[in-house]
Amino acid sequence: EVQVVESGGGLVQPGGSLRLSCAASGFIFSNYAMSWVRQAPGKGLEWVSAINRGGSSITYTDSVKGRFTISRDDAKNTLYLQMNSLKIEDTAVYYCTKHRYSVYIAASLEVWGQGALVTVAS
Repeated sequence: EVQVVESGGGLVQPGGSLRLSCAASGFIFSNYAMSWVRQAPGKGLEWVSAINRGGSSITYTDSVKGRFTISRDDAKNTLYLQMNSLKIEDTAVYYCTKHRYSVYIAASLEVWGQGALVTVAS
């Protein structure tokens, strides 16, 4: 079964840091692009960051550039999102997602995790 499972969410104060992890199974993780997508309370889905196969290309939405870092460890079949300088507006459920291809194409998300809640509050 193709599966991705997020972990590492929680409550953090503004300005703090948190690292999300995503454990992948059931497919050859190293072959595919991966993304993080979030959904803030009462809002729609927002793509956050993507990393291509082998980390050849990394992209971020403007609101997290310079604060978030996406990475992957293909030996451990794990995707990460290091989040620094967190803001209240970063509060959301964060989803790990698998793309259909080895490169990031916005409409190619095909596997989603259950989500990890990140709450930024003082």
